[in-house]
Amino acid sequence: MARSEDNSMGEPGPEALAALRIDLAAAFRLAVKFDWHESVGNHFSAAVSADGKRFLMNPRWKHFGSIRASDLLLLDADDASVMEGPQAPDPSAWCIHGTIHRERPSVRVILHCHPPYATALACLKDPAMLPIDQNTARFFGQVGIDTNFGGIADEAEEGRRLAAAFGNHSVLLMGNHGVTVTGPTVAEAFEHLYFFERAAKTLVLAYSTGKPLAVMADDLAQKTAEDWLPYRGMAYEHFDYLKSTLDAEDRSWRL
Repeated sequence: MARSEDNSMGEPGPEALAALRIDLAAAFRLAVKFDWHESVGNHFSAAVSADGKRFLMNPRWKHFGSIRASDLLLLDADDASVMEGPQAPDPSAWCIHGTIHRERPSVRVILHCHPPYATALACLKDPAMLPIDQNTARFFGQVGIDTNFGGIADEAEEGRRLAAAFGNHSVLLMGNHGVTVTGPTVAEAFEHLYFFERAAKTLVLAYSTGKPLAVMADDLAQKTAEDWLPYRGMAYEHFDYLKSTLDAEDRSWRL
């Protein structure tokens, strides 16, 4: 994300902020196309300030399929008075996203939802993402697992616990709940979510056969994960293509 050179807060200039809004709005619309949305719940956010405290997030109970770039709220994690306003974010989103952005400023984009296969995996006694093919191995060593589900989060303490559970991982598989992915940009975070759901589908389908899994040895899984690194640029090309499919239908999401 481009940044303004003369802003001491390290925040993007107007054009970069507008581009960030457009990318985050696209992520919401695309989640609908991939059937990852759930009624009017779930939340995506993107840090704006260098310290992570100022961030964009969807307003409460607005369907992913109707979100436009201008709908996204610009929030301050240190200003709880936003919860008293007419466009207050969802309390669970505020306590999780606000806390993670504040406590882990390196986490720039947070995408949380309940995709079918990732959620099915999260509901297993052992929800580990086992490396059985190149997509599952992509996440070797990158998935934190939280098995301390305590109901719908509505307190800052839950946000602090989840921030700790992330550790230095880019994905948090939330037991009995769903998945949260992070990335330095919206495109990269979305690509993580895209491949994690595909990987979870492969693993769940393999489990469904009842046959023993051919799990890779750790050294092969690690090599495969590292082999993915040169393909980082795929995320941008893929995301640009996906945005073009949204444009072909209706460009109003960009407004």
